[in-house]
Amino acid sequence: MRLLPPSPPAALPPSPPGSSPEASASGRRRRRAARRRARRLGLVAALAALAVTAGLPAASAGADEPAAPPAAGTAGVDAATLAPGDLVSAVPQRFMPNPVTPSTARSWRIHYRSTTVTGKPNVVSGTVIVPSDGRTGKRPLVSYAVGTVGLADHCAPSRTFPSGLTKEGSLINQAVLRGWAVVVTDYEGLGTPGTHTYTVGPSAGHAVLDAARAAMRLPEAGISADSPVGVMGYSQGGQASSWAAELHGSYAPELDVRGTATGGVPRDLLEVAAHNEGKAGSGLIAMAAVGQDAAFPELDLDGYLNARGKLQKRIAETQCVELGAATWPFGRIDQITTRNPLAEPLWRDRLGHSTLGTTAPKAPVFLYHGSVDTLIPYSEGTSLRDAWRARGADVTFRSLPFAHVSGAMAGSPLAMAWLAGRFGE
Repeated sequence: MRLLPPSPPAALPPSPPGSSPEASASGRRRRRAARRRARRLGLVAALAALAVTAGLPAASAGADEPAAPPAAGTAGVDAATLAPGDLVSAVPQRFMPNPVTPSTARSWRIHYRSTTVTGKPNVVSGTVIVPSDGRTGKRPLVSYAVGTVGLADHCAPSRTFPSGLTKEGSLINQAVLRGWAVVVTDYEGLGTPGTHTYTVGPSAGHAVLDAARAAMRLPEAGISADSPVGVMGYSQGGQASSWAAELHGSYAPELDVRGTATGGVPRDLLEVAAHNEGKAGSGLIAMAAVGQDAAFPELDLDGYLNARGKLQKRIAETQCVELGAATWPFGRIDQITTRNPLAEPLWRDRLGHSTLGTTAPKAPVFLYHGSVDTLIPYSEGTSLRDAWRARGADVTFRSLPFAHVSGAMAGSPLAMAWLAGRFGE
């Protein structure tokens, strides 16, 4: 079945000179109604397209747009000479929400300076998307954190947007249809040299906040430095957006973050690993171990792996999530190791660096979780809610009667609506 893009709202002529205030008000109401109709149609297309895109393999670029080399935008750059959020490069590229829906939005692939979990400067890639709606003045900016796509560079959202194969592209487009600018980080080591530090929360939180700074420093985008900012993400993106919420007050206090909408959050990685061992999500444990080892080389993952484990590590490093997870389902840690790294104090300490709930977010939070989520246990969401509230955070919590992936689809419209309220719309 071919999915058709939503029809754009009909253009409304400006009020003629000398028209009455009542006529002008009526015109404004018609324009707002047209935008609402476009968003409703777009949401239906988004949910259908997400289901289609989820079954497609990741690609690095559209057929007529060759992928940029992995080091493009980073060669010869000394990140230590830059401030967090400073732009390193910006190249226009096409934004396709999904393979069948075109977009008139302007888009750039960017590289920008961010910070690792250990406080060292690094360069991260991402994508800035701005509606082509003629709007002037301040517009809201959403820093959007995607869920797990894999560890290989060609899986990065900035590589898959031109071909419409970014799995959350249709959901991201809902923010664009609202007239919001969007910036999407690729995270540390995804689309740039080095291994992606998958599941390392502070690094991801820095990347999300610095992406917003970088978008504001891109002159062509026209995003004001005092634009209201919203943060949004689910699953891995839920971890990243939640870390951005916790770090905002200390790391990027100048950003006018109005709120964070975050869902399916893995609050405690050790708890999530224990839950997934021997189950369908066991491949994600191996991927997370590779990501943690990339951030903390002292963990020496190779020293724990047997031959099967080293093969699984290679798969994780070179493939997107479809193969990274599917090649080791229902696996147990002792099948790929000579001894369990998660039993070691050093590993437990480093994974503890990514545990959420120790700092109250400065801005309000909309937190949602599927009550029948078999990948990230529902208790992860409720315990994070309780920890934040105990520290005085303003947390709105929604329990959804869905599993993990369906929870992302069901929760996204609620999260967008909540952010709209935070933006005063």
